[in-house]
Amino acid sequence: MSSTAISTIAFPSSIRAQKTHLSSTAAVVMAADKLRAQGVNVIDLGVGEPDFPTPEHIKNAARQALDENFTKYTASSGIMPLRKAICDYTNSNFGSDYAPEQCCVTVGGKQGIFAAVMALINPGDEVLLENPCWVSYPEIVNFAEGKNVLIDTEATDFHLTADLVKAAITPKSKLIIINSPSNPTGRVVDPAEYKKIVGICVERGLWVISDECYLQFVYPPFQVNSAAMLPPELRSRVMICGSLSKTYAMTGWRVGFALGPKDWVTEVLKIQSQSATMAASIAQKAALAALTGSQEPVQEMLAEYRRRAEWFIPALNEIPGVECGQPEGAFYAFPNLKGLMRNCGFATSKELADELLHKYGVVGTDGAAFGAEGYLRLSYANSMEALRESVIRIGQMVADASARRRPAI
Repeated sequence: MSSTAISTIAFPSSIRAQKTHLSSTAAVVMAADKLRAQGVNVIDLGVGEPDFPTPEHIKNAARQALDENFTKYTASSGIMPLRKAICDYTNSNFGSDYAPEQCCVTVGGKQGIFAAVMALINPGDEVLLENPCWVSYPEIVNFAEGKNVLIDTEATDFHLTADLVKAAITPKSKLIIINSPSNPTGRVVDPAEYKKIVGICVERGLWVISDECYLQFVYPPFQVNSAAMLPPELRSRVMICGSLSKTYAMTGWRVGFALGPKDWVTEVLKIQSQSATMAASIAQKAALAALTGSQEPVQEMLAEYRRRAEWFIPALNEIPGVECGQPEGAFYAFPNLKGLMRNCGFATSKELADELLHKYGVVGTDGAAFGAEGYLRLSYANSMEALRESVIRIGQMVADASARRRPAI
């Protein structure tokens, strides 16, 4: 066989790989990077990443780890001081009683969620997801050969309620994933409603993953609410999947954790030990400094996100055809663009997002990727200057599209 023939043989992708799609948010990042390489002035409102540097005391801890040659393998579950710090941080803030054997340090929050789902879900098991939801949840469930059951929340202005959850449960339901504050909507589940949701799930034999990636980014008068605040009988079926990525501007460090029932955590650890092995040793030392050091940078970021949201959301609502609710947490605007699409002739929100990116240099993530056609996720984890310019460019897109549709005189 010639070398040419060998090179043309199609790769025999597994069925699992064929059913798995590239993350829509990752695809947006790649598209933006490509335009930047071409010299395009891109405003990136697509990536869910703090625009702040990692705080200095955290970076200093990593430097010290390097100087001390802390560059070897650690236990797959993470170093004991970090596991203890995660438990202490959670227990002191939320009145829980987690112990280190209930904690596994993971390679970012996504790794924790992935392993928690893999450890629980068998083929055909139903997993309840609020819709819209983070793009990776349905893909992770598909990878585990589970069945996604989407709970539509558009009618409740994207607030997940106990009544909605109760109506979605069937005899095949095994797990629900709750994300508060929510990516992409910025909605926060009220603590009392959260307790009712988990109570119903536990009563019906479901398990719960509480994705608390944006936990500390909640705007008053709304309250920070962790599953750790639940009574022990409810927490016994809940896995908290946390992350240091957003809270401490450590997205590239890849440190998260799974915190929950010991038996479930043990299964998560087994899966991590055979895949990622462990979080990077240096990053674990940095994470320890993040949790035990000053929390002032977190409050500074929260105050700045709130300031941006208070300008950005009203500015978006001034654009004809845009309707955007005020987020209660995280750092995302999730405007309804259905009116704009009708006015400007866009058939889908993806078509609109592509036009905005390629002609006007503004990166947003198509709402359909999260399960909400006609919406667009815009991250305001960017400078006020960039946000102001993005509103100008979106307005220009609307003006140009309207002009194209205006009949000639």
